[in-house]
Amino acid sequence: MTSAARSPSAVAPELSAKIQSEPWARALGVEYLELKRGYCRVALTLTPDMLNYQGYPHGGVIFSLADIAFGAACNSHGEPAVALSMTINFLAAVRPGSRLVAEGRERKQGRRAGFYDITVSTDGGVLAAVVHCVAHRVPARIDAGERRR
Repeated sequence: MTSAARSPSAVAPELSAKIQSEPWARALGVEYLELKRGYCRVALTLTPDMLNYQGYPHGGVIFSLADIAFGAACNSHGEPAVALSMTINFLAAVRPGSRLVAEGRERKQGRRAGFYDITVSTDGGVLAAVVHCVAHRVPARIDAGERRR
C-alpha cells in the first residue's frame, strides 16, 4: 500500500504499519490495498489450502478476510476497538484460485460504538458476501502503545 499525502482521512503511518503487521493477516497472505479513517480495502488469493472438503473456499477464510477489513477500518481512528458483533451472509460461491477483495466502510461512529458494512467480492465483481459489524471502542489509544488490561 502506498502512503498518501496527509489529509483529514489519512491514517498515521505508525498506526497503519501496526494494523498491517497483524500476524493472522500475514499468515493468510492478505494484501492491504487502501487504509484511511473508517475505511479499509484488503485482498487475498484463494489457495488450495483454503478450500473445504467439497473443494470450495472455506467460509472461515471469507469471514477472516472480512474481519481483517473490519478490524482495520474500526481501528483506523487510533482508538482501540473490538468486534461486538459480526453477521455474515454468503451470497455466491467463488472459485478456488479467485482473488477476493474485502471493502470495509464505517456507516456511523458514536462515542463507544461504530457500525460498519463489509463487502467481499471477487476481483471480477462477483459479490460473495456481505457482513454487518458493530465495534466497541475501548479507552486506551493504540498509537500511544497503551493497552487496557
